[in-house]
Order: sequence, then structure tokens, then C-alpha cells
Amino acid sequence: MIQIKNLSKQFYSADNTVDALRNINITINTGDIYGIIGMSGAGKSTLVRCINMLERPTSGSVVIDDVDMAMLPENKLRDMRRNIAMIFQSFNLLMQRNCLDNICFPLELTGVSRTEAIKKAAELLEIVGLPDKAKSYPSQLSGGQQQRIAIARALASNPRVLLCDEATSALDPNTTGQILDLIKDINEKLGITVIVITHQMSVVEKICNRVAILENGSVVEDGEVSEVFSSPKSDAAKRLVFPEGEADALLQNINEQTVRIIYNGSTAAGRPLIAGMASDEGIIANILFASSKFIGDKVYGSMLLGIPDKDLDRAMEYLRRDPLVLVEHVDNPHRIEQGDTNA
Repeated sequence: MIQIKNLSKQFYSADNTVDALRNINITINTGDIYGIIGMSGAGKSTLVRCINMLERPTSGSVVIDDVDMAMLPENKLRDMRRNIAMIFQSFNLLMQRNCLDNICFPLELTGVSRTEAIKKAAELLEIVGLPDKAKSYPSQLSGGQQQRIAIARALASNPRVLLCDEATSALDPNTTGQILDLIKDINEKLGITVIVITHQMSVVEKICNRVAILENGSVVEDGEVSEVFSSPKSDAAKRLVFPEGEADALLQNINEQTVRIIYNGSTAAGRPLIAGMASDEGIIANILFASSKFIGDKVYGSMLLGIPDKDLDRAMEYLRRDPLVLVEHVDNPHRIEQGDTNA
């Protein structure tokens, strides 16, 4: 288990002080694939560097399996870091070494014999699906293949935790999916706790079970991915979860009340809910926007409806009868009120 407690990080210059992280509190359970998501400058990379103490927090603590990282002397901290591997957007492979030797490198640093290191590296090449690339050099590989070698190298020290700092940001969507599948497979087969730092909601949706959303150095929302993404509460989460098309739909919907339906389970998306409301209640809704996504084996998504003023209360009551959807009235500042002659 990783417990981040009241963690803050400040950077100082001659002119000012920057609060990169503010009072972060996160618990990551053993075996989680935990997403930390936020826009550029939110503090994600600073946080991940504080976890392995590459960046020392200004205050607060990082406790991994009951060990307070900040309290360790330097030699013990080096030992502890072997349990915390890291992969990056830029791969960071040694270009003058072939793939086998790249994977052997961290083993050599800890005194493992060449024979044992080669044996271990060969096993890891199998795990990442590149057994035929042992003698190839990084420059001969695609970006996805380089990241697979970087993952193999990270696994060489048998870590308990894998930190992924924007590990798929430089890859195309298809390769990104393959790397995420590999990370998930490693998590399941090897029991490694994974922390995924990303600005891409699709990455979190695909493999994470829990997520924290950072904004301006603070955690503004955290919890189960399905919870946060089906019913975001913070403005930052809503900006990440609800597509930009919703905002465009609101701008166009100035004559009706707007209702958002959030589908919260696989069976909800297939129900004729809107048609049923028209048939049962005689309420004709204008579908302004619809979007759905898969998280695990369930379907989640949102829909914006335009509802005539006179039907709003009945529509809300009808829609809320379905236990698998969340329904909320969306305040639209652009809506024209009846009798407003200045519009």
C-alpha cells in the first residue's frame, strides 16, 4: 500500500515561490492500477517524482508498505527505489547498447552475474513480446517497441511498484492501446501496483481502477474510475469527462430546459428511455448531444436533452425512475427566458 499524506511541494526562486503540490492525500492499494490525471501544469510529474523521492517533498510523507520514504538514509533509499520502477514518455534507452544489454544494465549495477542477467533479460523479452529483438538497437525499433524494452528494463529489478509518467503520450492510438494492454497484463500476472500519470482520459478509462484528478497542485476529486467518470463533481473532472460537444450543444439550446442523463451501467445504454418517456408521458425531448464509452465491461456515457419548460418536472421524475442513470438539470446561462425581449 502507498499512502501519500498531506504532501506539499514548493519551488523557490529569487522572485517568487511556486506551490507545485498542495496537501495531497491519496491511498493506493496493493495491486491497483491508479490513474493520476490532470492538464499540463497540474503537478502530476512532480507528484510521481515525490513518490520515489527523486523530488523531496517540502512537507508531508510518502509511506510505502509502512516505510516512510523521507525518513530513510540515502543507502536505504537506494535499496527501496529498486522496488519502484519508472517508465517515461521518452523511453530513455541507452542507444549504444542493444535491447538485451539495455535490460541487463540495471542488473549489472546491483552485482548480478552476466549469466543470470542474460537469463533474466531473455525472460523479460518474452513477457513484453519481443524475444526476437535481443540483438537489435533502439534506433532500429519503433516507438512502441522501444517502450516495450523500457518496460522490460523496468521489470528487471522485480519491482513492487511501476510508475508510468506519460508513458504512451508519444505513441499513436493503436500502439498506445497495445502498451496499455501490456501494462494491464503485467499488473494482473505479476501483481505489480501501477501508477499511471497522464493527461488523457482514455488512458485512465482503459486500464485504471481508481483515479485522482489534479488541478493546480491539488486533488480535486478521487475514487473509483467508474464513479468519478459517471458522475464527476468537480469542475476539473467535468471538463475531462464531458466532451466539448456538450458545451456547443448548450450554446445552441437557448429555448428549452437542459437535462443531462449519465448512463451508469451496461444495460442502461440499451434501454429505450427517451422513446419510453415520449410514449408513456407524451414528453418529446430534443436530443442535443450523446456520447458513450466503455470502462471495463460496462458502458458509461452522457446525453443532453432539451425539454420544454412545462414538461421539466415530469421529465425529471420519469427519468429518475431508472436506477441505472443519473439525471441532473443543467443550468444554461445562455437560455432565453420566456418574455425576455432583450435576447
